[in-house]
Amino acid sequence: MKEFWDELYSASAYAYGKNPNSYFKSCLDKLTSGSLLLAAEGEGRNAVYAAEKQWNVSAYDWSEIARDKALKLAKEKHINVDYHLGSLKDLSLEANSFDALGLIYVHFPEGIRQLNHGKLLSYIKPGGHLILEAFHEDHLEYQRQNPAVGGPKMLQQLYTAEKIQSDFVDFNFHYLEELEITLEEGFMHNGTTKVVRALAQKPF
Repeated sequence: MKEFWDELYSASAYAYGKNPNSYFKSCLDKLTSGSLLLAAEGEGRNAVYAAEKQWNVSAYDWSEIARDKALKLAKEKHINVDYHLGSLKDLSLEANSFDALGLIYVHFPEGIRQLNHGKLLSYIKPGGHLILEAFHEDHLEYQRQNPAVGGPKMLQQLYTAEKIQSDFVDFNFHYLEELEITLEEGFMHNGTTKVVRALAQKPF
């Protein structure tokens, strides 16, 4: 799997572009800046945008190529991102230390999804926020019609609003919806599909 991502990110172009995900941007713009953790952040498009908005950004990914491109993008924008190389199990972060968590197209397989989401939510401070956008289970049908939309090809890696609500059961969901959208993100996300979007707050 790591080899797949290294090969994808080895292109000179940015796989999902240099601009932030539109839903992530719209949510972040409503929040007061603080500390932000971005999981599986890839080439840094969301991290760099957040840092430009005065967020103190930590990110991680297991692809060294992705990290290097993220740091290059950060340098172009004259900002800093604390970028960890490794997977979630390699992180040694303090519990309750982030004001927000961004999960933008982070797809954990069914067997570890709840465990990983549980670990990630432990890093959010009481009162902190979760911002999530991910492909819905119906995505496979859209993908069959248009492979250019990208995304996972296995049902067990796709989400529903019910799964997200269950994984973050104690959170107060300001927004949780399954909807059809059209993606235009780099060369990997292009076309219409169905996604799950959430903005939720950890209770105080």
